[in-house]
Amino acid sequence: MDGDSTKPAWWQTRWFVLAAACLAAAPLLWPDIPPLVDLLGHMGRYRVQIDHGQHPWLAEWYGFRWSLIGNLGVDLLVEWLAPLLGIELTVKLVVVAIPALTAVGLLWIAREVHGRVPPTALFALVLVYNYPFQFGFVNFSLSMALALNAFALWLHLARRGAWALRAVLFVPLSCLLWLCHVFGWGVLGILVFSAELIRARDTDRSWPAAFVRAGVQCLPLALPCVMMVMWRGSGVAGETGDWFNLRAKLMWLSGILRDHWLWFDVACAAVLVAMLYDGLRSPFLGWSRSLGLAAGLLAATFLLLPRILLGSAYADMRLAPYMVAIALIALRPTAAMPWRAQQWRALAALALFAVRMGGTTYSYYLFDRSYDRELAALDHVPTGARLVTFVGTECSNSWTLDRRDHLPGIALERRLAYSNDQWSMAGAQLLTTRYVKAGAFIADPSQIVTSARCPSEWSRSIDRSLATLPRDAFDYVWLIGPPPFDQRLLAGMTPVWRDGTSTLLRIERPPPAGK
Repeated sequence: MDGDSTKPAWWQTRWFVLAAACLAAAPLLWPDIPPLVDLLGHMGRYRVQIDHGQHPWLAEWYGFRWSLIGNLGVDLLVEWLAPLLGIELTVKLVVVAIPALTAVGLLWIAREVHGRVPPTALFALVLVYNYPFQFGFVNFSLSMALALNAFALWLHLARRGAWALRAVLFVPLSCLLWLCHVFGWGVLGILVFSAELIRARDTDRSWPAAFVRAGVQCLPLALPCVMMVMWRGSGVAGETGDWFNLRAKLMWLSGILRDHWLWFDVACAAVLVAMLYDGLRSPFLGWSRSLGLAAGLLAATFLLLPRILLGSAYADMRLAPYMVAIALIALRPTAAMPWRAQQWRALAALALFAVRMGGTTYSYYLFDRSYDRELAALDHVPTGARLVTFVGTECSNSWTLDRRDHLPGIALERRLAYSNDQWSMAGAQLLTTRYVKAGAFIADPSQIVTSARCPSEWSRSIDRSLATLPRDAFDYVWLIGPPPFDQRLLAGMTPVWRDGTSTLLRIERPPPAGK
């Protein structure tokens, strides 16, 4: 521990933790809908979830069945809160809480491990808006925020000597964390094992004895293993592949802050890397052994994880920012670091955090304006319309994440219209699509179109999509920022709304015979 009896510095006070949590939440306060890529598709699923059979056409299009899966965090909160607050407000409140809870968890861990929050820990706050969060992995991100706070609570109870309370409390907590998302439970296990292994070594136990002791201490976290067997043992499979793709892993590391502007995101990430490098060479910085070990185990897990795990994509990418965050809060000043140098580091970290939150706020403002323009089309979509949507994109992997890929989900959420962007993975999602008349346009990623088919990607050109669309299955076609295409393919469709290249078209039906 590196605490002393002097008055806490400004960054070590509860007021600062509260201010950091508020600043972390600030970018999400303006947008009506948090501009996170996959979140909009999830919001469509939430509408089917809480419909409870009120609209028979939804039951015709989608199946929904509750089951025990390790991916239910926001789904359960929506089930409880949406009847009172509505889906959109519920989702916004939950998503706003995620970066705030992440910030609190990081600072709380740092305090429990080091005695007081070291100034270097403030650099980790930059990572509360990380690439997995921007991608809209909200169940995962919520579970990670809760896992950080759960680990801090684990350390707090250990510091108080409340061993029995901790053992009893973490049996249900670990199960709830697994329900939120299995990844959060797994990371909590790594953090706890690292802490208990170093604690056992500090009591002069040998390494083998320390491993056994740490394993015993982790037993309160073990019950979700049974839940995992029940989930995956019920015939649920899922693809696993793309192992040891080092090129992709380097891309995930360089893009841990990927959002809008390449130069800004990479420059901020470079500052964090420089901070870690300084920790390896500077005589003024040391490391917590338990957090250092945890960061090392997370790094090993990151290297060993495939890109696709049990049907879940970007498994390794999700871990990268949290691995870096744990490494950052493992740093602490040595006795040789002057007090003024500590203050300057804290100010530098706070400045980076504030600049990053300012940039994210502006980024979200721009995405929110884009949403407002595109979603104006829904004013012209009747309730229950059979809507097929095509969202234009490029084959090249642009740094700026296009937040429109799952805008069709909002048509389902607001207008109860068909959305061809929904995921349909039995056993991995609660929702399945069953509108067979839609054919190849039944589910994600049929909504994504390009000017030509992209190599090594699942995609259709917009010309092919419009040419092969089963028109008798749909009432409207919504084109969102489409690439150039053959306008003759719109024959038999009437535009009812247009903004730039985005268009909503009604499919005209021939009159019945004899009319």
